[in-house]
Amino acid sequence: MAKGRDSGMPAVEQWESYFDPAGILVSLGCRELNGDIVEFGCGYGTFTIPAAQRTAGAVFALDIEPIMVAATTLRAAQADLRNVVVEQRDFVVDGTGRAAHSVSFVLLFNILHVEESGALLQEAFRILHPGGRLGIIHWNHDARTPRGPPLAIRPRPQQCRSWGEQAGFKWALDASLPGSRWHWGMTMERP
Repeated sequence: MAKGRDSGMPAVEQWESYFDPAGILVSLGCRELNGDIVEFGCGYGTFTIPAAQRTAGAVFALDIEPIMVAATTLRAAQADLRNVVVEQRDFVVDGTGRAAHSVSFVLLFNILHVEESGALLQEAFRILHPGGRLGIIHWNHDARTPRGPPLAIRPRPQQCRSWGEQAGFKWALDASLPGSRWHWGMTMERP
């Protein structure tokens, strides 16, 4: 499996101190869904668990790292969530494994700094049904952030919006992210 460039994951306690996952999901429009959700790069399951609590469908949590897959699997079991499917997968090379037009919401959180960001957006577009939504968050383009990829590869909101539009999405909203002063967020929609 090929791994895209990243900035490494800190300890789970440090990582989760940067977010209000439930509040962020709500601000991006991920609430009371009936359909499935796909999460590109689930990490520790920080967003997986609250996403699973907001849909009647399944959450397909994908990550290339076996340790992250194990962490998310454990958290889903501890939360007694039966709608979480965690999979070790190189989604950059192999895609998500989901059928075209089969999901309601896609999470691309802190991942669009990879070399193949366009391929991720195209795969998100392919699997979303018309009217489906894409939530994007990333680190602010600011050297004072406590973590995040190097500024040279850290995308700005305008850049991600442009990439999304090139993949076929239309912009829906810029989101204020509660409990996350180091990040920006937006939602895009598949026409």
